[in-house]
Amino acid sequence: MTTIMPGSELTRKAITWICEKQEASAPKPLAALIEEAAVRFNLSPLDVEFLQRFYREKQDCPAR
Repeated sequence: MTTIMPGSELTRKAITWICEKQEASAPKPLAALIEEAAVRFNLSPLDVEFLQRFYREKQDCPAR
């Protein structure tokens, strides 16, 4: 059974996932991670724009 989550929760999960991937030994470019997160978390184009702005303005990962 599929659970529907609010968009903000999916965006939060995408940010956490991107940060984990950035900490990997051989991280992918940020644009590729955002694109992969969009597919993985079924983000809307507005969510993708938010992620792009978020990482453009804030270079480090947020505290968990």
